[in-house]
Amino acid sequence: MSSTVPDQDTFEHLDPADFRFSRKAWLAAQPSEVYGLVSDVGMISTWSSNVSDIRYDDGAGPRAGAWFGGRNRRGDREWASRSQVVQAEPGDTFAFVVDGLVRWRWTFSPLGTGTVAEQSWQLLGLDPVLGTTRAELDALLAHMADSVESTLVSLSRWVAENGAGR
Repeated sequence: MSSTVPDQDTFEHLDPADFRFSRKAWLAAQPSEVYGLVSDVGMISTWSSNVSDIRYDDGAGPRAGAWFGGRNRRGDREWASRSQVVQAEPGDTFAFVVDGLVRWRWTFSPLGTGTVAEQSWQLLGLDPVLGTTRAELDALLAHMADSVESTLVSLSRWVAENGAGR
């Protein structure tokens, strides 16, 4: 018996908008302080084991239109990426697009004596490097959701131990 993949699960029938999620965490710091940490992209590798060597291009910084590069890891694969900041509203929102394929968005809302940080991930386009079937893209989505949850826990712990002002 041969197995076939239903048409809706093949690459050409997938909608990148179906692959997105958001996660939230409370942090013991004010929104402007948490924004300062996250928008300093070089700090991201402090909390995420999936990235390294992140830095803004010379003369760039946390403002819309700025570019930065870094290294990404997933399992035993590692690759370079290029990202562009698409939204930079101090104390409120920081968002960037990686290689034109994925949008990362952070929002910061005050709550009590701290901040609710929400990290969102959304696939913007399909590329075989990310997966060619719904099952592969679902696995990517699950991996990224786990990664974000770990990053938020690590960031929350880091802020509690070090303070947002470093």
